[in-house]
Amino acid sequence: MALNRRSFLKKAAATTVSLIGARADARAPRPNILFAIADDWSWPHASIVGASEVHTPAFDRVATEGILFTHCYDSAPSCTPSRGAILTGQYHWRLEEGGNLWSILPAKFKVYPDILEEHGYRIGYTGKGWSPGDIEDAGRSRNPAGPEYNRLQHKPPFSMHPIDYAANFRAFLDERPADQPFCFWYGGIEPHRPYEQGMGVASGKNPAAVQVPAIFPDAEAVRSDILDYYVEIENFDAHLGKMVALLQERGELENTLIVVTSDNGMPFPRAKSNLYRWGTNMPLAVRWGDRIRAGQVVDTLVSQTDFAPTFLEAAGISPLPDMTGKSLLPLLTGREFVPRDHVLVGKERHAWVRPGGVGYPCRAIRTSDYLYIRNFKPDRWPAGDPVAYAENDPPGAFADIDDGPTKFFMMNRSTDPQVQRLWESATAKRPEEELYDLKTDPDELNNVAGDSHYSGIKQQLSERLMQELAATNDPRAFGSGDAWDHYEYYAPRRKELKRIH
Repeated sequence: MALNRRSFLKKAAATTVSLIGARADARAPRPNILFAIADDWSWPHASIVGASEVHTPAFDRVATEGILFTHCYDSAPSCTPSRGAILTGQYHWRLEEGGNLWSILPAKFKVYPDILEEHGYRIGYTGKGWSPGDIEDAGRSRNPAGPEYNRLQHKPPFSMHPIDYAANFRAFLDERPADQPFCFWYGGIEPHRPYEQGMGVASGKNPAAVQVPAIFPDAEAVRSDILDYYVEIENFDAHLGKMVALLQERGELENTLIVVTSDNGMPFPRAKSNLYRWGTNMPLAVRWGDRIRAGQVVDTLVSQTDFAPTFLEAAGISPLPDMTGKSLLPLLTGREFVPRDHVLVGKERHAWVRPGGVGYPCRAIRTSDYLYIRNFKPDRWPAGDPVAYAENDPPGAFADIDDGPTKFFMMNRSTDPQVQRLWESATAKRPEEELYDLKTDPDELNNVAGDSHYSGIKQQLSERLMQELAATNDPRAFGSGDAWDHYEYYAPRRKELKRIH
């Protein structure tokens, strides 16, 4: 992977200096929009950037025929708030209950599919839309992603979800009037756990070729687990490929804005549900016919809150004033664009894994050179309590980490010198402030917040983070964010436990 990524990043350095591309033609018809979002897929796990043993020809095609972004970040490394931020174009901390997993997205927060529908677009989704959470209690009559297209099913590889995403997309297109622009949400359920253990090896993938992230121990169980994750990424990609081929077959590919990404990072320790890069740095490729110059690799910092205003502007609609994201349309089409010099990410409650259902509130600011994290409740266990209790949802210890072979391997060998530091970095209590020098520590394993050499940088980033949070009306900036600990948690197991007690 290293050689291929170096060539891409070298190209990116040149590309971001001068983004010259075809300008959008004001007389052109309104574009279709295909938004493809995987569930728990981290950058850089795609074959176009050299990740061994994972093959993503559809993602690679979108990137090659458009733009590949190397620094796209979610608003939260957790499904529900991440998807809510994408749909509203706002940081998740502005969405009240919507800032938590298994929550609601109150109807007062407008979402881009509804706005596009109001302006004549046909909308729909297949797979996982806004989720998990409760639709009715939010005051909504349907999923915020639009009408559901999940009726058609097939026999998938191994034990993956049987929804035939591509067939449902075809059904959606068949129902739509030929001259009506569309906006479709393809929400792959992959590569969310659980996985059929050993399917990567059974598919012929080579464990020895896996590049194990530095946050995990290099062990056979971990390598096999990563291969299983790769198989699920490939299933997501295969359906995307069928959708792109269908658009080409029907003569609609060139007028379709295609965006491919993920909601949060891989379901492994110190990744998903964490503000480090493996939880927040998302794959992103964008294609839009000749509106976008092909072959670009861009290292500009992008927030997924930027998607909604981008889609609206592409459709000729002004983004809402409440949107904290900024339209990427100038960047995509080669017009003058002022790039971000930072992105913000954060988290409230992920799963119900601490007594009383309290979360682990944290926020971070990321620049090209540094990651600064503020942990608002450092007395709490970041990955969930180490001792399981009856009301845990999901059950088990450290339950903010999805169960799987990598978690169990590390947990069962937590005193092994080869594993201990990595396990503690994923689960041990953290200080109020964390600072990582990305130039010398790209894996974000060496917290230099206590190093006097970095005191100036730490103070600067701390002040800037809190200023940005205050400017975006984050309750945590004003000491009033504990409401997130008490919002309803709508997971079925939690509801059943409440009924029993």
